[in-house]
Amino acid sequence: MATKIIYFTVHGRPEQAEFPVDCPAQDVKDLFRAAAEAGPHDILKLYNTKGNLINISPQLAPNSPHSCYKLEVVAADCNSEVLGTELPVALGFDLSSMEKRLQSLEKRILTEAVETPAIVYEMKRQVESFREKLESVEHLSWLGLFKNMSEGTHKPSPFYHKRTLRKTREECEPVREKFLQMSSLEVSEEVRQYLKTPTFDNWQWEDAEIMVLLQVMYTDLDFISTFNIEPDVLQQFLYEVYRRYNNIPFHNFKHCFCVTQMMYGLIWLTDLRSKIDSVDLLIMLTSAVCHDLDHTGYNNAYQINARTELALRYNDISPLENHHCAVAFEILEKTESNIFRNLSMEQFKRIREGIIKCILATDMTRHTEILNKFKSILPVFDFGNKDHRDVLMMIMIKVSDISNEARPMDVAEPWLDCLLQEFFNQSDMEKLEGLPVTPFMDRDKVTKPSSQTGFIRFVLFPLFIELANLFPSLEQHIIDPVRKALDYYTEMEKALEREKLNRAQSEKMIKPSTSKDPEAHSEHCGATKPL
Repeated sequence: MATKIIYFTVHGRPEQAEFPVDCPAQDVKDLFRAAAEAGPHDILKLYNTKGNLINISPQLAPNSPHSCYKLEVVAADCNSEVLGTELPVALGFDLSSMEKRLQSLEKRILTEAVETPAIVYEMKRQVESFREKLESVEHLSWLGLFKNMSEGTHKPSPFYHKRTLRKTREECEPVREKFLQMSSLEVSEEVRQYLKTPTFDNWQWEDAEIMVLLQVMYTDLDFISTFNIEPDVLQQFLYEVYRRYNNIPFHNFKHCFCVTQMMYGLIWLTDLRSKIDSVDLLIMLTSAVCHDLDHTGYNNAYQINARTELALRYNDISPLENHHCAVAFEILEKTESNIFRNLSMEQFKRIREGIIKCILATDMTRHTEILNKFKSILPVFDFGNKDHRDVLMMIMIKVSDISNEARPMDVAEPWLDCLLQEFFNQSDMEKLEGLPVTPFMDRDKVTKPSSQTGFIRFVLFPLFIELANLFPSLEQHIIDPVRKALDYYTEMEKALEREKLNRAQSEKMIKPSTSKDPEAHSEHCGATKPL
C-alpha cells in the first residue's frame, strides 16, 4: 500500500509521520496529536517552511528532513498534566488498560495478517468519503424541489444534501461540547498576535476553535473585566451565535468570524483603544459577531420582490438587517447568554442603540449615503464628537463586512466561490418564481472575475481609501492587497475573453459549409455518422 512520509518538528524535536495516502483525515490528526503529546482537546496547528498554516490532512504534501514542517500546540490546558492521572478520568477510561488492549489487538493482527489488512484502511476511506458527500454535496439543480418542502427549523438547505438550513441540535451539541472543553485553553502569544492581522487564515480553524478565538478577542480587549462578563455567559452567547448562523456557503458562522476578526484587527492597527472608549469598542465587536444572524442566503431585493415574511414584517426597509438585529437581542434577552447583564440600564441602552445602528449600516443600499456622510466630516473629524464616532463605527463595520479582498488570495478567493454559489442560487430561484432577476447574480451573465473587478473599483476602493485617509497606517494593510486583487481578476477577465474569442474562431473554422447539392449534403452527413 502506498504511503507518504511527513517530516516535522515539535518543541524543536525532529519527528516523522508515515501513513497510507488514503488514510482517513481523523487518523492523520490523531497521529500528529500523539507526536505532540497533546491533550484530547488541545488545538494543534501545522506550519510550512514559509510560516504559513497548512491543513493537517491526508493531502499534506510530502517533504524532506531539510524542509521540515513545524507542529505547535497553539492552545493548551496549562492547568492539567496532559499525560497524568486526570486524562483517563476526563476520557472516561483507564489509559493503561486501554493501551494493553490496543497492543494485544495489534499483535493479533500482525500475527495473523503480518500487517494491518488493506480492507481496514479501505473501509475507513469509504466511510470518510461517504460522510463528506452527505455533508458537502451542492445541489443547486434541486432548487425546484426545495421550494415548498417543510418550513421552519427543519427546512432543507438548498446547498447541502441531507442538511437542514438551520442547524439541528444533533449538529450543534458535539461542537458545543468541544468548545466548552477547549474554552479554558491558553492560546499561544503567536496566534494572539496573528489574530490581529488581516492576513489571518480562517480556513484552518474549526467552528469550536473559532469560538475559542472569539473568546480571546473579548478577553484581550479587556471586555471581560471592564464589563464584568462571566466566562460561562460569554461562552453561552458565542454558542448561541454559532447556532443561529445557517448552513449556507457564504453568510455563515465562518463569515461572522472573518468580519469580527477584521474588525478586531482594525481596532489594533488603528490604535482605536486610545481614541474611543470601551463601550464603543464593545459595540463594534459585538455588532460584527451578530451582523448576519439567521441569514438564509437571499438578499433584500429577493425578500422584497418575493414578499417574504421578513419584508412584510419590516415594511421593505432593510428586512435582513432588521432581522439580524432582532435575533441578536433575542439571544441577549436570555439571562444565560446576556453578556450585558451586569451593565447599568443606561449602558445597555447605549449599547443596544449602537449595535442596531452598526448592523443596519451593512445594508448596501445605504452605502453611498454613509460613505458621503463620512467624506463630509473627514476634514474636521473629531474623536470627541459622538456623531463623528457613530459614522466611523458604521464605516468600520462596512469595511469589515466586505474585506475579503484585503486578505491573501488563497484566503480570499474561496470566499468569492462561496458568494457566487449564493448569488447563482438566488438568480435561479428568481427565474423559477418569475421575479426580477438580480443582474449581478445571473449565472448566464456573470463570470467570477467580472463579479469582482467592478465591485473592487466602484465599491471597495472608494470606501477603503476614505478610511485610510483617516488612518494612513491602513494603506499597506487593506489598500495594497485590494490593488493586487484587482490586478489578479483583471488578468483573469482578459484570459476568459481571449479564451471566448479563440473558441468562437475555432467553432467558425470547423463549422461545415452548407451545400446546395442534396447529394453532396447527404454524402457529408453520411461521412459523419458513427460506424
